Amino acid sequence: MIVKKYIKILAIAGAMLTLSACGNLKNSDLSSNSTTTTTKTKRYQTTGTDSNGYTVLLKNGKYLTSEISGLTATDNDNSVDEREFQRGLVEISEKVFSPKNYVFQEGQYLDSTTVGNWLGRYSKSNKTGLNPKNNGKTGTNTRNPVRLEEIEENDFLTGSGQSYKLAGMSLGLAMNSTDYYQKTTNGATYETSISKAEQLSYGKQYANTIVKRLRAKKKLKNIPITIGIFSKTDKNSLVGGTFIAYGTASANSSKITKWTTVSQKWQVLPTVDDESAYNSSDETSFSNFKSAVQNYFPNVSGIIGKLRYEDKKLVQENIQITTQFYGYEQVKSFAQLVQQDAKKYLSAAPAVEITIATANDTEAVVYKNSSSSTYHVHIYGGE
Repeated sequence: MIVKKYIKILAIAGAMLTLSACGNLKNSDLSSNSTTTTTKTKRYQTTGTDSNGYTVLLKNGKYLTSEISGLTATDNDNSVDEREFQRGLVEISEKVFSPKNYVFQEGQYLDSTTVGNWLGRYSKSNKTGLNPKNNGKTGTNTRNPVRLEEIEENDFLTGSGQSYKLAGMSLGLAMNSTDYYQKTTNGATYETSISKAEQLSYGKQYANTIVKRLRAKKKLKNIPITIGIFSKTDKNSLVGGTFIAYGTASANSSKITKWTTVSQKWQVLPTVDDESAYNSSDETSFSNFKSAVQNYFPNVSGIIGKLRYEDKKLVQENIQITTQFYGYEQVKSFAQLVQQDAKKYLSAAPAVEITIATANDTEAVVYKNSSSSTYHVHIYGGE
C-alpha cells in the first residue's frame, strides 16, 4: 500500500469553473438510479452552462467531488500543474464526450483506497501497484523512479426525464518528468529525470492495465473509457505540464489500440539565459506590451507572461503584473491603461487574462475571451 505520509489531498476549489457558467440551477425532475426509491423529491439538478462547457449534474443541490482527486504518489507539489491536469483532462474529454450530448460529474467509481494502492510501488504486499518495485538502488540512473504520480477521473452521463445513466468515463494519468527522492531520512534531495518517451511508453502500459481492471466492474463493462497521458513539470515550474497523448477503449474493449498525439507547449516570457522564444512574433508583442506598461507606471516591479500553445497556435496568454499602489484611483487608472495596451499590442486570437497584483493582494484583472477584441476590467473591491 502506498506510504501514507506521501498521500496528499489537494484543494480543488475553483478548478471546475471551466466546466460550467455561474448560471441558474435547472431542476431535472430525476429520481435516483435505484428502482426502490419512491420519493417524488427532485434529487438531481443541473447547472446552467455557457455555449462551450459541460452542464454539471448536482445531487440534492450539491456538487459531488471525486474521492481520488488530488491523491498523489509522492509530495511533488505544484498547484499550477494540478490545475492544468484537471483543465486539460476536461479539454480532452470534450473531444470524445461532447458537452451537447453528455452531462459532467466528477469521478464516483474509483475510491481512494484502490487508487492509493495503484499509485504505490509493486510489492508482495501490494500486487496492484503500478509503479515499479523498489530495486534497492539509490543512483540517479540506476534506481526505479516513481513514474505514475496521480490519477484523475471524470464521469459523463446521458438521460432525460426520470433518469441519468453513466455513458462514458475519462481518466488522466499524470506521469512524473522528475522524481524526487532522498537516500537517507531527512537527507539531501536528489532527482531522477524521466524522458517524454518513457512517460508515454509507461503511460500506455498503465492505461491498458487500468482499463482491464475497470472492466471487472459491472457498471463499467460497456462504456467507452478515454485515458489521457499527462507530462508533469518539476516542483519549481512557473507553468503547468501538458497532455502528450490520449486514446479511447470502446465499449466492451479492454484495450486502447489507437492513440492520438497531443501537441501542447507552455512558454514563459521574458525568456531567461540563452533560451529562445517558441514564437518570435508573440515574444515581440509581449515585449512591446511590457515596455508600454512600464513607461506608464514607475512602480511596476515585474511583468511575466505565460503562453500556452496547441498545435503551434497560441490559445491562451496569462500575464502577471506585480506593482505597488497607494489608492483606489491608481488601481483603476492603471487597469484602464493596461486594457488599452493589451488591445493595442497583444494578439486578438487567444484568450487573455492579465492579473494586476501587489505583493499581498490581487487588485484587478483585465481579460478577454478567445477570438474577441473586447477586453473587460474588474477592480477587486470596486467595480
